[in-house]
Amino acid sequence: MPVPAPAPGAAAFTQRFSLEATRPSAAEIASLTGIVPPATPIYFSAVPTITRQEIIIAAVSLRKAGLEPIIHIAARRLPSAAALQEMLSALRSEADVRQLLVIGGDVDAPGAFSDALAIIQKGRLREAGIEEIGIGAYPEGHPRIPVGRLESALDEKIAAATAHGLRVHIVSQFSFSPERILSWLRRVRAGGISKPIKIGIAGPTNVPALLRYAKRCGVAASLRGLVSGVASGLVGHVGPDRIIEALSVAGNLGDVAPHYFSFGGTLETARYACEAAAGRHGASRAMARSN
Repeated sequence: MPVPAPAPGAAAFTQRFSLEATRPSAAEIASLTGIVPPATPIYFSAVPTITRQEIIIAAVSLRKAGLEPIIHIAARRLPSAAALQEMLSALRSEADVRQLLVIGGDVDAPGAFSDALAIIQKGRLREAGIEEIGIGAYPEGHPRIPVGRLESALDEKIAAATAHGLRVHIVSQFSFSPERILSWLRRVRAGGISKPIKIGIAGPTNVPALLRYAKRCGVAASLRGLVSGVASGLVGHVGPDRIIEALSVAGNLGDVAPHYFSFGGTLETARYACEAAAGRHGASRAMARSN
């Protein structure tokens, strides 16, 4: 299956960015409208303690602000199939949500759905008005799932979504290593997967916060690089400049774009993303100098 080469240049690579936000406040959502372009995709994280009503209110706020809400659905945390349908119905009717990010959700005792594939196969997403889904991928592997199983699961989810009339894109976990990201991307493309891929990148943040989120999310390999000399001189803020530079000059990667994890700094990450999209690179280093 042929994969088109991306448009050259860092600005071209960064212009179609998306943001992941964890419980953005109403004030943050309002402020985003003055920073990012209209219809920017904002992924709303499915943190374990969030309520259905909070998710719906946030989706409505994002839609009213002229942004594109993409809601995380964590399969194992859903208590029943009926709960999923109630959620989807409210999201569609109140916020015109048409896209989801379907993830497993790392809990030991699943509810009605055992994994993301079960949601895609049995969740009646298309009937609920969902047109496109994102599915997760892991350039550094997953602490609970063997690499071979991750690869086969990606194929299975794409096939199931396509069979149900859903468009598909892939969203990767964040990594601090351009080399690992590129190696994984090339392996995915060589395996015949040509779907759009959003590359998970940690937005600019301070080093202690970055280490905390890295440990929590299981990106141990590039975390070791961050603390063992590859980035031993970093102080203050660190950002995704190296990864953006590496991906923007690599060829034959197909349809790829950055997906920024904000780690609570939604507005700062949004500003960085817009600076990068405008071709003003080294933005995170500038932020570090100004803080």
